[in-house]
Amino acid sequence: MTQNSPAPEQEQPFISHLLELRDRLLRMLLAVLVIFVVLFPFANEIYTWVASPLMAHLPEGTSMIATEVASPFLTPFKLSLVAAIFLAMPFILFQFWAFVAPGLYQHEKRLAMPLLVSSVVLFYVGMLFAYFVVFPLVFGFLTGTAPEGVAVMTDIARYLDFVLTLFFAFGLAFEVPIATILLVATGVTTPESLASKRPYIIVGAFAIGMLLTPPDVISQTLLALPMWVLFELGVIFSRMLLHQRPESKDEPAEAPESAMQPAAAPAAGGPVRVDEPAADLNSAEDLEKAVDRGRFQPMTDEEMEAELDAIEAEEEAEHAAESEPPGIDPVDEMLQRVQRLRDQESLAEARELLYQVLEQGDADQRRVARNILAQLD
Repeated sequence: MTQNSPAPEQEQPFISHLLELRDRLLRMLLAVLVIFVVLFPFANEIYTWVASPLMAHLPEGTSMIATEVASPFLTPFKLSLVAAIFLAMPFILFQFWAFVAPGLYQHEKRLAMPLLVSSVVLFYVGMLFAYFVVFPLVFGFLTGTAPEGVAVMTDIARYLDFVLTLFFAFGLAFEVPIATILLVATGVTTPESLASKRPYIIVGAFAIGMLLTPPDVISQTLLALPMWVLFELGVIFSRMLLHQRPESKDEPAEAPESAMQPAAAPAAGGPVRVDEPAADLNSAEDLEKAVDRGRFQPMTDEEMEAELDAIEAEEEAEHAAESEPPGIDPVDEMLQRVQRLRDQESLAEARELLYQVLEQGDADQRRVARNILAQLD
């Protein structure tokens, strides 16, 4: 197929994306497999550790049971696999991040990386909260309410499904601050709007706790209360994010009122210059009243001449800036160097420059870089 055909130039970038996605998915699977191979010899010990909150509250002379023939093997096997996925989650999320990062702007990268790390940490914190706080209370309540003469003997497979549900529910609930910050950062809502809906948020937290937890009041409350507290933390951090966000370059900052007139040292014995709010100077009569009150002092000839000189100098500077020839885009220079390196058959250096173009260039420049990378492949 010749280079003059337009079809490969349109399809090859998409294929290169699929190849990169395939490689990253294989790395994720390999990471999970390696961790699983390490954990599987200790599968029974891991299950014993997970089951210890329930075992501590079982009556004497009772234990957990296995009602299925293959449960003694499959249940620890399943737990080891799920644990391997949970432990590999930072690496999995990093692979997803590395796949989408070239298409993000710099300010999006600065916001996404802290949120990514925080979401992983909060998910693990939610699981630890469920294990060390919720499990002892829930199992103590459930085993203590058993009718007299009923032996509490839980199936190991049912118990594993129960604790995995709680792990996922509490890990997901602890992501509330991240969701709140994302909603505010993307402009979907504001901290003030979220704060005004606080009663609905509290009711919704208890409703979610009812749906995600077993049918007991303790686990529902222990899930709803942290969600409420984390929602409040998300509102606080989103307000801090808005205060730290720089002003947009497209919206010029408002000049302070004191900048409307140049400051000048008052003459000895003369009146002190005080700025008059613009809302009070709507007519000549208001201006005369302001002069009479001493809140406004007209400019002298020297001050007026200095003001005009400053305006003229600013206009000359703007005219000089507009007359300067525009510089060459550094990313375009990289693409030109890539072409020269291809002619010299220095493909390794050309690839490095192309990766820099993918990080720093705009949409058109990244498309050109992907096409060249596809041809190099």
